[in-house]
Amino acid sequence: MTKAEIVNEVAKATGIEKVTVQTVVEAFMESVKGSIKRNDPVYLRGFGSFIIKHRAEKAARNITKNTTLTIPAHDIPAFKPAKSFVNSLKK
Repeated sequence: MTKAEIVNEVAKATGIEKVTVQTVVEAFMESVKGSIKRNDPVYLRGFGSFIIKHRAEKAARNITKNTTLTIPAHDIPAFKPAKSFVNSLKK
């Protein structure tokens, strides 16, 4: 599902204009991105959490040149679905 499809579904379900819904969806996404950049997780009860996961430094191999590379430690954004969300998919 694309952002445009989400905007269309929300506009149909609520009766709000697509332009307004698109503005709200984009503002929500920017809010989540900003929160994650500040290392502040976003919790949406009944849906899930947008969190930061830390990846430790690790060694990797470049098999074409037969060399070892070091991948530095870094943080990545992740989504963890809520239990109720996961359970709703099992039905």
